Amino acid sequence: MSKITVVGAGNVGATVANVLSMGDVVKEVVLLDIKGDFAKGKALDTWEQAPINYSSTFCRGTDNYEDTAGSDIVVITAGIPRKPGMSRDDLISTNAGIVTEVTKSVLQYSDNPIIIVVSNPLDVMTYAAFEAAGLDSSRVFGMAGILDTARYRAFLSEALKVSPKDIQAILLGGHGDTMVPLPRYTTVSGIPVTELIDLKVLDQIIERTKKGGGELVQLMGTSAWYAPGAGAAQMVECIVKDENRIFPCCAKLNGQYGLGDLFIGVPVKLGKEGIKEIIELDLNEGEMQLMHNSAGHVREVIDVFKNMS
Repeated sequence: MSKITVVGAGNVGATVANVLSMGDVVKEVVLLDIKGDFAKGKALDTWEQAPINYSSTFCRGTDNYEDTAGSDIVVITAGIPRKPGMSRDDLISTNAGIVTEVTKSVLQYSDNPIIIVVSNPLDVMTYAAFEAAGLDSSRVFGMAGILDTARYRAFLSEALKVSPKDIQAILLGGHGDTMVPLPRYTTVSGIPVTELIDLKVLDQIIERTKKGGGELVQLMGTSAWYAPGAGAAQMVECIVKDENRIFPCCAKLNGQYGLGDLFIGVPVKLGKEGIKEIIELDLNEGEMQLMHNSAGHVREVIDVFKNMS
């Protein structure tokens, strides 16, 4: 794989392009935005960074989809943030329109790319991209779980005073307050986290993780970008290198976990063909109930989108 397109040159998209370019794992990164000069400026700044970071990856900015021709992977970050007075339905309608148009435009010039969605509301935007693309569901999925688990692991690292490198975790469900962190599957160098931390503190960390995005909006007045951008870039690198890593991603379920016809966060094996396998964990009754509660919230949002179509 040699060419990656990132659609949307805002903070998240520009971070994806920058991390990928500095990672030096592909030949070219195209950063596309309706504000062409904006994308060109961000891309040029990244290209000028390449000699400093010893990267050979060329980064170009554009507002022309023809420049994306032959993309192996497309990362969609385009969309607007929710503004004061805007209802959830307004946000869904606007961003679904953007994601649908982007997906169709990209597919005019690239045959059978892998599409990674980062735009919010994440679960329904991934569904919208899948509907517009007409590709196999193994090739259309969303980035959310990597970000959510990163926050969870970062908070645990602080509480335990250990390196975040040694913390492994998985979570399920929608990207938002109903996500389902799984302490039973959280370890520190193989040691179950429940043996290392007070359960009350762990519950507080789980609640902070669920509201992680909102915490950053409160602090900055806008959404996060470094961690989300790095998360999407990590997925791209895993696919390019065919690493078969297991990540929590927003994927289409077809009966797994007793659910179907929706995109929701689950652990998957990721490689050069996209999702190679959806991993179905042996959840206990309480965990399964939380998963189905989260799925119910996701389905409500997807139903809003379907009724708009």
